[in-house]
Amino acid sequence: MLTALLTSWLPSRNACLGWASAIAVAALPLAAQAQGFAAYITPPRFEVQVAPGQSLRQVVEIQHVGQQKGNYRIYTNDWAFLPDNSVTFSDALAADSCRPWVAVERRELTIEPGARYRYRFEIAPPAGTPARECRFALMVEGLEAARVEGALNFPVGGRIGVIVYATVGDAAPQLEIAASRVARVDGKPVAVVDVRNRGNAHGRLEGFVNGTDASGARFEMAPSDLPILPGETRSIAITPVAEEGKPAPEVRFPLTIKGNLEWGKNRLPLDASFAP
Repeated sequence: MLTALLTSWLPSRNACLGWASAIAVAALPLAAQAQGFAAYITPPRFEVQVAPGQSLRQVVEIQHVGQQKGNYRIYTNDWAFLPDNSVTFSDALAADSCRPWVAVERRELTIEPGARYRYRFEIAPPAGTPARECRFALMVEGLEAARVEGALNFPVGGRIGVIVYATVGDAAPQLEIAASRVARVDGKPVAVVDVRNRGNAHGRLEGFVNGTDASGARFEMAPSDLPILPGETRSIAITPVAEEGKPAPEVRFPLTIKGNLEWGKNRLPLDASFAP
């Protein structure tokens, strides 16, 4: 999925934000105005593997781009990926949370203007942990509030959530196409496949397929990069691949799509017609 997740909030500190086509960025213009939060985080996402009884150390780089020192709080959250592709974060431990396995370097951090800090965290699943996926968010929160001027004048803060997927043991996704259909996105028809994950780790569809629309035009098409979590069925859009510097081609339905979608070393054959 991006991409780190950024959320800005009013005093209620609502922790819900939308995910764009892959764990995406939200509220960037607001964050740019909030001098109390001015950070770039890399990488935006971790997908790692760890064995039970062993410890895995990872490093995230935090770059402070403000003109004054930046003070940050760092902690973990559980998160849920909702059917509408939005995400909610939670300080409370989820029933199957693996956050007790996670150790962070320090809880608060001060970074000089323009400086970078390599921040360490570790994942250590206990010996005997069955194969599963450990998912959590490493949250980086600005401690100084700023004020956004304009039609509204209110204090804002900001935080970025770096999503971590840690595969424990031999956990793996098992993806299958459950259905194909047409959905409307922003008022326009879009080809969609509903993908079921019967495995115990998340997966993502990749690859290119060939589309032919009602006018006879042919397109190279690709699936959206949304994660499909274990036990869920996720709607994945398949859209034309735009050439560099050009807008995506307009599709005239009905549309036929043929080819192989991929996840890891596996293939999902697709031969379907899509009509609104």
